[in-house]
Amino acid sequence: MSAAYATFGLAPAMRAGGVLANGDFQVHRDFVDFIVDGRPLLFQLSDLDAVSPLASDVPPAIFTAQVRSLLLEAEPPLPGGRYVIYGCPECADLACGAVTAVIDKEDDDYIWQDFAWQTDEHADLELNGYHGIGPFRFQGAEYRAALGALLQGTADAPRRRVLLIGARVALLAKLAAALRTIGIGADITHELGDVPADELRAYGAVAFGRGIGGEQRAAVRRAFTDAGVEVAYVDGLAPIVPLLVAQIEHALDRSPVEQRRLTRLVAADGEAGVEVTSPCRVRLTAYRLDRLYRTHTHEVFDGILEAGRHRIALDAKAVKGESFVVARTSGSVLVEAMAR
Repeated sequence: MSAAYATFGLAPAMRAGGVLANGDFQVHRDFVDFIVDGRPLLFQLSDLDAVSPLASDVPPAIFTAQVRSLLLEAEPPLPGGRYVIYGCPECADLACGAVTAVIDKEDDDYIWQDFAWQTDEHADLELNGYHGIGPFRFQGAEYRAALGALLQGTADAPRRRVLLIGARVALLAKLAAALRTIGIGADITHELGDVPADELRAYGAVAFGRGIGGEQRAAVRRAFTDAGVEVAYVDGLAPIVPLLVAQIEHALDRSPVEQRRLTRLVAADGEAGVEVTSPCRVRLTAYRLDRLYRTHTHEVFDGILEAGRHRIALDAKAVKGESFVVARTSGSVLVEAMAR
């Protein structure tokens, strides 16, 4: 085994939830990802829709047990000294498939090796091994410090609650229901009034409807500023629930910008410009409002893109008039209005 060390770190990450074009829902999951040599380990695993065991919505006792397991302070959960590195974002069932690895200790070093895709208790390295990944040797002090910080509670917990402010109550109710379905809390109000600061601290984002004027928006911003609460502000592009969900998902993304897979989206002149940092599946959906404010939805692209910038032609019928484009990967989502 090579004596060269890899750096080890942790960073907040997100499995983007959303309302898909076919009507299905995809659950939102916040988790802590493993950063190896400055880059998310998940990005090395092709186009994998998965989360680490260090998810924010698991009970504290289970989260602590997962951290201690990675520190080798508990018996491995699978035969052969294997540990789950990434699992199913919907149910975490091994039968759905998981990325596992052997974690061992040599002197003061921690070693991750023999990565494999596993669907039952025993891994077949020859058939399902990730032969181009690892082994990784991490310095003990760096490794323990990163994971130990999670046990000390030094990281801020994600605030997966959104305040919806708008004039169209029926639309806000549908939006709130969609957000709750994918695991994001939502409350509806027309004005904040004398809401206590402790209640404002529960929100990670505030979404304004198009009918909310500048004076009311400024009052809301002052209320959060006076309470010492930093939130993301979302200006709703159109009264289209899946589009608004996508905007809110983007606003709630806490992952470092330099470690995101989907980094750029532009929409103009009948085409979309997309930039990704590693090979991944990208889905483009166009939403259009007609003259009667009816919504038309078009799946305009679904495929694997290599790292780099790409230009994708869009169906003219999908983007005529007032239209918007949503680009989605498993870990992030971007939204743009079609420029004319």
